[in-house]
Amino acid sequence: MSDPNVLLTLRRRRDAINDAIKAYEDKLETARRDLAHIAATIRLFEVGDEPLQFPVYMDIGRLFRPREIGKLCHEALAIESPLDTRELAVRVMRAKGMDESDKVLRSTVAHRVVQALSMRLKRGLIASEGKRDGVRMWSAQGHYKPNIR
Repeated sequence: MSDPNVLLTLRRRRDAINDAIKAYEDKLETARRDLAHIAATIRLFEVGDEPLQFPVYMDIGRLFRPREIGKLCHEALAIESPLDTRELAVRVMRAKGMDESDKVLRSTVAHRVVQALSMRLKRGLIASEGKRDGVRMWSAQGHYKPNIR
C-alpha cells in the first residue's frame, strides 16, 4: 500500500524547506565573509600615514578566558584523541565561533594551543605522541573533569 497523498505532499514540502534553509545558510556565510573583508578594508583606509598607527591584526589574548584554550583542547582530545596542533586550533576556533578559513588567525590560535598544551604536558594532564608532518600530536591522559556550571 502506498502512502496517502497527504504524507507525500508533507514530505515534499519538508524537503523543499530543508533545501531553502541550506541555501539561506550558504548565503549568510557568504555575507559574513564579505562583511569581514569590507570591515578589514575600512580599517586599512582609516589608518593614518604613519606606520606606527597601523593596527595590530588581532589581540586574541582578550578573546579567551584564562586557561580556556587548554580546557577546550582537553575536551576535544577526550572525544577524539590523538589530534595534532593544527586540528586542535580548528576545534578551538569552532568552539568559539571564529572563522576557520582565516589562515592568520588559525596560525595565531595554533601558537596559543602549543603554549597551553605545553603547560598541561608539564603537569602530566596531557600526553605528546611525537610529531606528524612537523606538527606535534597530542592525546588525552588521565581523567579530565570539565568545570560545568
